[in-house]
Amino acid sequence: MSNNENAWSDWLDFNDENIAKIPQLEGAFVMHASMKILFIGGSENMRFSIQEKKNESCTSIATRVKFMKTLSYKQITIDLIKDYQDRHQGKMPQCM
Repeated sequence: MSNNENAWSDWLDFNDENIAKIPQLEGAFVMHASMKILFIGGSENMRFSIQEKKNESCTSIATRVKFMKTLSYKQITIDLIKDYQDRHQGKMPQCM
């Protein structure tokens, strides 16, 4: 996992062990299952938010997650969603 701000982590298996390693810091994150993006988000506490997503019916099926520590998580999340929509005929990720 990267310790650098504004650098994406590797894709991590979406399990309790890896979630426990995610920093309790501000950042953006992306979740997928079968190479299909399910959710794009950001928060002031990534670990807490990702753990919550593990308990939601739609995002609980995620198999991988990646994250970026950044104070600009709101703007990065907006940019990622816009990029996703541009590449998917205006559609949002499945769990959004």
